[in-house]
Amino acid sequence: MADWLCATCAVEYPAGDQPPEFCAICEDERQYVPLGGQRWTSLQDLTDAGERVRVTELEPDLFALRSEPKVGIGQQSMLLRTPAGNLLWDPTGYVDEAAATAVRSLGGVSVIATSHPHMFGAQTSWSRLLDDPPVLVNEADRGWVQRDDPRILTWTGEREVLPGVTLRTIGGHFPGSSIVQWDRGVVLGGDTVFPGPSGKWVTFMRSYPNDIPLSGAVVRRTADRICERPFDRLYGNLGNTVLQDARDAVLRSADRYIGWVTGAFDHLT
Repeated sequence: MADWLCATCAVEYPAGDQPPEFCAICEDERQYVPLGGQRWTSLQDLTDAGERVRVTELEPDLFALRSEPKVGIGQQSMLLRTPAGNLLWDPTGYVDEAAATAVRSLGGVSVIATSHPHMFGAQTSWSRLLDDPPVLVNEADRGWVQRDDPRILTWTGEREVLPGVTLRTIGGHFPGSSIVQWDRGVVLGGDTVFPGPSGKWVTFMRSYPNDIPLSGAVVRRTADRICERPFDRLYGNLGNTVLQDARDAVLRSADRYIGWVTGAFDHLT
């Protein structure tokens, strides 16, 4: 029985002798099926090919986990460590016992949570190897779960999962798109808000690979929700960051985005 993963998005599917016919997440307009058609892999195949997870410290008590070589979208999972327990955010599409051992050496995991369906990764497999912490999925996006499991619990609105660590529903990219607000001045943004390469600007999209924008009204709502509370540093889901004045960067970027989509800057074109 193989633990199936879509090779394009690395979201897990039920174990079985044969893979599913298609990936519902990649069939959606926010993702894509490659020109060559639907492809599948499995945790077992990746292990045999020498896949591994690398752990890097980003700042005190915040660690990045990346699968190497890249699997699927290739998100950078985050391990946020607190005295009361740890959060695993946006789990990678690959996990093995070595990765679980590395995470246990940092204190293990009390809860797993995701920013949106593209980041579900191998969420229940991570849980299974880490002593079964709950996997939190936003209620608005529960229907996108492809591998159901008793470990999956839903939440909505805001939920403090550890002291000083709060999941917040923002919306935009998906109705349940969420961020982590950490009282150390940090936001883990998934791609609810996406830091650009300069480290000074961000953007917002319905689909990043297909370049489908959000409306100005949704961007205003999204930015205002994110910025309801102070923060200084913003971490995206692909290693992209804004490491100072991040709240101001989100507000400035929203103003710029809204100006372009509403025609305020048409005289520049």
